[in-house]
Amino acid sequence: MIEWIAPLAGAAVLTILTSLRVLREYERAVVFRLGRLTAARGPGLIFLLPWGIERMVRMPLRIVAMDVPPQDVITRDNVSVKVNAVIYFRVSDPVKATVVIQDYLFATSQLAQTTLRSVVGQAEMDQLLAEREHFNDIVRRIIDEGTDPWGIDVTAVELKDIDLPQEMRRAMARQAEAERERRAKVINAEGELQASRMLTQAAKVIGEEPAAIQLRYLQTVAEIATENNSTTLFPIPIDLFRPFLEKAAAVLGGTTTAQPAADAQKALPGSRVETPVSAPQPAESVVPERKSGKPERA
Repeated sequence: MIEWIAPLAGAAVLTILTSLRVLREYERAVVFRLGRLTAARGPGLIFLLPWGIERMVRMPLRIVAMDVPPQDVITRDNVSVKVNAVIYFRVSDPVKATVVIQDYLFATSQLAQTTLRSVVGQAEMDQLLAEREHFNDIVRRIIDEGTDPWGIDVTAVELKDIDLPQEMRRAMARQAEAERERRAKVINAEGELQASRMLTQAAKVIGEEPAAIQLRYLQTVAEIATENNSTTLFPIPIDLFRPFLEKAAAVLGGTTTAQPAADAQKALPGSRVETPVSAPQPAESVVPERKSGKPERA
């Protein structure tokens, strides 16, 4: 009898050891007893009935990042684009993920692809490029509703890349360039408007103080002289000579300011002087005297 006790004890210990399972914190065990579902166990140390009476399926609960392959889609405004995305999901109910669906990873990937094509096909290209967050939320909500009976919780969906045709990229580049040129022209026009207003104010100040224009001309001459030019052509305004003209007119005995100025301008080199031409006077024709000494009129 003692001979049988030792083998039986060894077999019992081996059976107990093989029936023990250790599950990590992010794992759960879906246990089947003779093919029937019992419950989900774990984490930690769990015991299964030996000899195949109870079997378990490990189910991880960590978030899975799955890449959605690029999808060729035609948008609502008939633009062919290629869109790919990434989906983040986790198993919320290990029992449903094991019993309801055969391969939850493959099923979630296929649902994400079809949903992405459907949503992008209903949007316009400009909306797709400008409102990515909006479409991310729509795709996430649709996939989450579809995978909820499988015990899958979709946490986020992100559109990674939107590949446009080369012709559309060139058209968008031309549009952006035209927009930049429009802004530059508007800014240039605003600058011209502000400059014209400032020049108007400056002209009013110079008009009130005639000496200001002389100072401005002298400043311009000083700026030109700093460029080390051998020859400088600078126009001289007639207003610089107005005091001299008035003095010359006073010396010549002119009565008005305009007449002495005109007389003085005649003395300037290069000025043209127009001399009034008097109309010819009609002359009387005289017939030479005859011998009788009486002249005859014609």
